[in-house]
Amino acid sequence: MASTRTSRTVVAIAVLSLLLGGCSGSGKPRPFQLKNLAKSEIDMVADLHVETVNKLARKLAIKLYKRNPRELAKVPGMTLEHRLELLLGSPRLITHPELGNRYAEKAIPLAFDPNFQGDRVFALMVGITGMLHASYSYRDEFFMLNDMDQQKLYNSARNLEIVAWRLNTYRQPDGSPFLLANSPENLSFERLLGKLIAHQDMMSRIVSDATNRAVNTVVHGIASTTLLPI
Repeated sequence: MASTRTSRTVVAIAVLSLLLGGCSGSGKPRPFQLKNLAKSEIDMVADLHVETVNKLARKLAIKLYKRNPRELAKVPGMTLEHRLELLLGSPRLITHPELGNRYAEKAIPLAFDPNFQGDRVFALMVGITGMLHASYSYRDEFFMLNDMDQQKLYNSARNLEIVAWRLNTYRQPDGSPFLLANSPENLSFERLLGKLIAHQDMMSRIVSDATNRAVNTVVHGIASTTLLPI
């Protein structure tokens, strides 16, 4: 048991070091904060994952709005900065009347609904950022007594795969895409979604190993059109 716990700690510290290196543009170590005394290695890894996936989601939202400016224009007076605040502000808003107060995976179908007349980018990003938020138990920071659910993290990764598939596959009745994203010349959307998927899968494995709770995996082909609950 002791050796198992030690190995988990080593893995967590290794992942933490990688994340610190990847998230720090200056290459300098982060300053110590007193509150970190109440955090385990897993908590610090989770904090960095939350920070990283939020940054990736922000980049994705900006890129989607740049490729689909008509969506932002559907709401008079709306700005990109306000949309980003609605998506990623603190405290996080989880009710959006223009989406019928749908959040997380429940908001995603609106982006691909031919009858939806609203901002499709916003609907999609409320879905993506909401799933990420829900997968971390609606927390932005973790401490020793906080729990994480490996299944929610795993499910969010599979749902992100479905989002990527729908962006490339779903079409409006006239044959045009619901949202412009990937093209043969530009695969940056696919890369961003791939990074989000990798982070969620990595965190799911870390939590599963730390808690000895198995992840109920799904066959991708069967679930490719069905969003999993978060």
